[in-house]
Amino acid sequence: MPEQETTSPEETEALAAALAARLVVGDLVTVAGELGSGKTTFVRGACRALGVRERVTSPTYTVGHRYHGAATEVSHLDLYRFQGVSAAEWGDLEPYFDGAISFVEWPEAGDGVLPAARFAVRLRHAPGASRMVSIDEC
Repeated sequence: MPEQETTSPEETEALAAALAARLVVGDLVTVAGELGSGKTTFVRGACRALGVRERVTSPTYTVGHRYHGAATEVSHLDLYRFQGVSAAEWGDLEPYFDGAISFVEWPEAGDGVLPAARFAVRLRHAPGASRMVSIDEC
């Protein structure tokens, strides 16, 4: 999919909602980009489209959140604080992927450990409040 520009958080969430319509249990979506580029905003849009009614927040300090969607569980992980993921740490993270659609922010820290992603999302700052978003099927 070609890179797309979004000019508001609502547009970023709408783009995520369109992707969410294509996801099934077991899918992993990696969400990369620099600080403040809209990663959590993107995940929030996908979660809302999947029927999550809870508040969707960044799990930077808790590492992961598990939400109850309309038809499936949704996991949201943030690996920002990790330099890499050890075997012991993977044991704590692995349950988030069971029976859920999963989103992982800062996936670089999980290279070689995370399950194969179905989609890779990359966000970057653009002039003003705009963001450039690329979504690649893996």
